[in-house]
Amino acid sequence: MEQFPLSYAKMAGTKQDLKCQSDDDSIYHIPPYYYLHVLDQTTNVTRVEVGPQNYIRKNNERIIFGPGRMVIVPPRHYCVIQNPVVHDVDNSIQYDAAGQVKLQHADLEIRLEQEPFPLYPGESLHVDITLLKVVPSNTALRLRALRDFEDGDDKKVAGDEWLFEGPGTYIPRKEVEVVETVKAFVIKPNQALKLRARIETRDRDGKIRVCGEEWLVRKTGAYLPGAYEEIVDIVNAYVLTEKEAVQVRATCTFCDDLGVRRKNGEEWLIKMVDTETYIPGVYEQVVGVVPITTLSKRQYCIILDPVSEDGKPQLGRKKLVKGEISFFLMPGERLENGIQDIYVLGENEGLILRAKESFTDDTVLPAVKRKPGDKWMIRGPVEYIPPVEVEVVTKRYTIPLDENEGIYVRDIKTGRVRLVCGEAYMLNQDEELWNKELPTVVEELLSGYRDPLADRGDWNKQASAAAITRSATEARDKTKVVTLRVPHNAAVQVYDYKEKKARVIFGPDLVMLGPDEQFTQLSLSGGKPKRPNVICSLCLLLGPDFCTDIVFVETADHARLQLQLAYNWHFETFNKSQETAASLFSVPDFVGDLCKAIASRIRGTVASVTFDDFHKNSAKIIRTAVFGYDENLKMRNQFGFPQNNLMITSVDIQSVEPVDQRTRDSLQKSVQLAIEITTQSLEATARHEAERREQEAKGRLERQKIMDEVEAEHARKELLELQASSMVVESCGQAKADAQSRVESQLIEGKSGVEKAKLKAEALRIEAETELERLTRARQAEIQYLQEQNNLEVKKAEKLADIDIQKFKNVVGSLGQETIRSIAQAGPELEVKLLQGLGIQSALITDGVTPLNLFSTAKGLIGVKSPQHKEEE
Repeated sequence: MEQFPLSYAKMAGTKQDLKCQSDDDSIYHIPPYYYLHVLDQTTNVTRVEVGPQNYIRKNNERIIFGPGRMVIVPPRHYCVIQNPVVHDVDNSIQYDAAGQVKLQHADLEIRLEQEPFPLYPGESLHVDITLLKVVPSNTALRLRALRDFEDGDDKKVAGDEWLFEGPGTYIPRKEVEVVETVKAFVIKPNQALKLRARIETRDRDGKIRVCGEEWLVRKTGAYLPGAYEEIVDIVNAYVLTEKEAVQVRATCTFCDDLGVRRKNGEEWLIKMVDTETYIPGVYEQVVGVVPITTLSKRQYCIILDPVSEDGKPQLGRKKLVKGEISFFLMPGERLENGIQDIYVLGENEGLILRAKESFTDDTVLPAVKRKPGDKWMIRGPVEYIPPVEVEVVTKRYTIPLDENEGIYVRDIKTGRVRLVCGEAYMLNQDEELWNKELPTVVEELLSGYRDPLADRGDWNKQASAAAITRSATEARDKTKVVTLRVPHNAAVQVYDYKEKKARVIFGPDLVMLGPDEQFTQLSLSGGKPKRPNVICSLCLLLGPDFCTDIVFVETADHARLQLQLAYNWHFETFNKSQETAASLFSVPDFVGDLCKAIASRIRGTVASVTFDDFHKNSAKIIRTAVFGYDENLKMRNQFGFPQNNLMITSVDIQSVEPVDQRTRDSLQKSVQLAIEITTQSLEATARHEAERREQEAKGRLERQKIMDEVEAEHARKELLELQASSMVVESCGQAKADAQSRVESQLIEGKSGVEKAKLKAEALRIEAETELERLTRARQAEIQYLQEQNNLEVKKAEKLADIDIQKFKNVVGSLGQETIRSIAQAGPELEVKLLQGLGIQSALITDGVTPLNLFSTAKGLIGVKSPQHKEEE
């Protein structure tokens, strides 16, 4: 049996088929525009039966498909048939020798609007009924040929592409496929379309384009790219102004729109003087928009690699341009350090200049020939523009210095450093500021913001002071003179390492260090007991001052004690010569030496006495040990150190504590026992005094109670008397008040009744008058309204009458007397003439009942047309 394609099932599902009938049914009712496929099992040939008919199936036949609806292609639609039947020249279907229809296997056929047709065996609906594609204007379909064919005189080869441009309806062909829909691009003003040829083709202007060639379409409007044209980019025009130009680079050698031949890599500017809008060509690359460079009268610039007048760059050269001017930088040109202001120097300003190449300096009189590397200085007031051969090294300002201010200046030629202070000074071209370096400890002492005299007790706050001094050290200007304010009654030693001399300055004074001078640093002992190198200072305090120390001693009976002593000291400086002053700094740690010497004397003396004696006479023993006796066996009042003129004037014993714990406990017990005895005696005395005061207080209390009771009885008696009198007054007042209240109440009621009646009468009178006034005004308003309405009606009637009169006058005046007379006579005269034309002298027709109207008799006889008849004509 022949295998039919699955398209039958597709057609059966897509058509509105009739009721399915089984193979046992012999009669098939085929309606109009329906068909079925009948298989002759004897010949194995399938034929088509088309309705309308009643088909009787034979025994050797089998219904393969149907009844199914024919394919109906409505107007402006099409369908694609796969394996179509073969038609001859007369468009009739061809059959083979067996009677089977011939098919174009693996081929397609596009059928447009036609009579309904069935699908023959083997045919299938490849593309369902589809609406023809309408191509609007400015739109096209890009088509590609799938096989070679001829369309009239046009021969297409497989692979050819072309456009079907709208407006129109595209009729599909089996040899052609639609690649895409191409829409026209609208080129706006100041726009261009950049195109590229995919293969060698001819553009819309008829110019041949090779494969890969690019060109611009500048014409404003809609542009539809060809089949072998592709849009590369939309190029927007650059709007040029007086302040902007476009820098362009050529990507190959060509002639631009201005007719100038450009070489590959060449760059140039397009300015507003050339064109107002610029669209870069296909061989032009826009490097960027170059803004105009504008210099004022007080500005200048230096152009590197300037372009000459013939447009060639002068590499390595420089050009100085002074304001006032505006210009564009040519390609390859650049500004050195941008736009610079003219150096305007005041009286306290100057410029250090250096020559980079040989030239003749005309800014001075007479002119000077400068060599490369020469340095010189110009001072204000002056305006200066440096030539291209000169570079500005730095700008110098006059440094104003007070009497207590200074700077370190170094001559870069000789290397000599000097101190300048107390004047306004400007460094010349051979001078520079010199940094004065100091030891770290000295930097901290100078920048710690501590007064050597007032803050001398803050040496133990090293943690917090370190942070302060660190930040202060970083901020110190090392070029300024190092100063130190020496407080009153203090001294500072400064050593000059160049002259190898030392000088001592006594306060109050200000020390200014020279370039080769350094402070003498003092490292003193501190703490309790004293430890070396605790206190660092630059100032030596001359006193009087004190220091505190803890000394450990041992008595003759081996009792170890801890003494806390305070010494008052000062330096004797009656003669302030440099030799005497130098001796003050001969002992680096005078505090340590002082404490050691005194401690040694105290230990020797205390070792020769017992603990009991020392406990009773400790002050005398210590003072004797420190000061000693003179020749007259009298205690001295001071103890001196001749090395540095240090004098100890007094010793204060602040505390004496045993070091041994057992000695300390025994001493503590004895002290506590003495305190307890004293405390108990004080307690007994206080107790006796308290008992005595208690008895005296009890006696005063009893006596006060008796006096209070007597006073209370007197007060009770007076209270009873007052209560009795108040009751009498109260009863009398109550009765009197009741009577008076009743009288007042009745009087008020009478007055209120009279007042109420008066008010009621007044209210009625006011209401009556109000109602009367209201009615009066209402009547007046109504009368006035009617009068106004009547007046309006009268005026309206008068105006309408005037209008009618005027209308009639205008009509009569426009027609004239003769015209009106002619209109009035036209009817009777016409009827008379008609009767005369008929030859009737007189006639009268009547039914004998209707009265006669001789005026209308003629009209009835001649049969005048009604208006309805006229409209019909």
